[in-house]
Amino acid sequence: MVTLLGYGTTTKSLCSFLNAQGIQTRIYDDLFTYKQTDSFGNELLPTTDSHIQEFYPMQSQSTPYKLFEEVSKLDSIKNLKNICITSPGIPPHHKLIIQAQKLGVLLSEYDFFYALLENQGLKPPLQPEIAWISGTNGKTTTTQLTQRLLAHLDAQSGGNIGTPLCTLFENRTKIWILETSSFSLHYTYTATPKVYALLPVSQDHIAWHGNYENYLNDKLSVLERMKNGSFAILPQEFIEHKSVQAFKGNAIYYRNSKDLATQLHINLETIKLREPFLLDGLIALATSKFLCHKDSIEGDTRGGIKILNSFEIGTHRLEEFRDSHKNLWVDDSKGTNIDATIQALLRYKDYRILLILGGDDKGADFTPLFECLQQLTQNTEIIVFAIGKSTSKILSFAKLYNLQAYECNYLQDAVLMIKTLRQKGDVALLSPACASLDQFTSYKQRGDLFQKYALDTNTQPKAL
Repeated sequence: MVTLLGYGTTTKSLCSFLNAQGIQTRIYDDLFTYKQTDSFGNELLPTTDSHIQEFYPMQSQSTPYKLFEEVSKLDSIKNLKNICITSPGIPPHHKLIIQAQKLGVLLSEYDFFYALLENQGLKPPLQPEIAWISGTNGKTTTTQLTQRLLAHLDAQSGGNIGTPLCTLFENRTKIWILETSSFSLHYTYTATPKVYALLPVSQDHIAWHGNYENYLNDKLSVLERMKNGSFAILPQEFIEHKSVQAFKGNAIYYRNSKDLATQLHINLETIKLREPFLLDGLIALATSKFLCHKDSIEGDTRGGIKILNSFEIGTHRLEEFRDSHKNLWVDDSKGTNIDATIQALLRYKDYRILLILGGDDKGADFTPLFECLQQLTQNTEIIVFAIGKSTSKILSFAKLYNLQAYECNYLQDAVLMIKTLRQKGDVALLSPACASLDQFTSYKQRGDLFQKYALDTNTQPKAL
């Protein structure tokens, strides 16, 4: 039996895949309140007072590398045993993670499927071309753009978005474009891509990783094990990092969009995307060229740029809309970290900005954000509306940096106050620099409600 930690999107798909192979699973999740069994025979167990060692004998100093080798040499997948695969979002300080690592049974989903890809005894030979795309912001857009550029070659997106890895594996998909989080990178020790594209990195998920240094180290860790013939697209500022120095493949380093465009011999005037999406598009072009033959992007670079120019940015990421009075509102609910909000502010720096900030700040230091706000107020007026769990923290920073701020606590109250204070030509911007789960089920729900309140002429303040 295989143990799964967490019962989110990733592990649900993995559970179904294993069940189809005749393997029952044991699943731990904080949402389970008592021990039960589902219709497929999977055990569903609460994490409270649960212990993995009840089901696993102590391993003889096993490691992720040994587990990878064992899976890659299985005669039949039905013989799979003594492994525990975690949902990437579960933090390393969780007691079940600590137990699984001590027992030597923990394996990431990436390492598991890479081991299956190497196991030629389980299936006909298959070695897809694989790119990982990571960074603090822009991962989803860059992944989607890269997939679009290579769609004619049977490219599919996966990882954090798109198709589950098990489906990519079963369908023998030729090109995998994987949006890869710092969580997945933290738990992965063996798997490597042909191309690793890293967007700019700034503070995020500090509570999960412990500090920024750990977060950055996880983002760069894969470079140490990538082989000759692999490719990396990296921010110039990390060129001296030990993981970058250990990289054996071919790297291209960029400072900004203009610098990367010059290296790719691309005229920026031919691209319609605006920042921050312009850099996403350029990195997608570079990833596509490195992953496949340079002429495979719908013929040539011009064809690739045509695809970029026809791409529509997804919802809740700098999504503009106007109310019945033609006032401009911007839904950037997906801006869940400081860098995303800074990018949003720079995009609208020529407006008077009414900014909604707040939520679960994930332990981040707001100093860079408020330094940016203070600098921008030299040329324009910015008013902050604080909501969510971090309201007090935001108000304290606003006072420290002498910025005008209001305590709203709830999104609906912030929207109502904006309607009361806004002037013609203002931009009302929801770019919270925080996660949403303190008051919402997701950033999507937060964005949907923001648009609803903004467009509703009868919006009244009340607790959500």
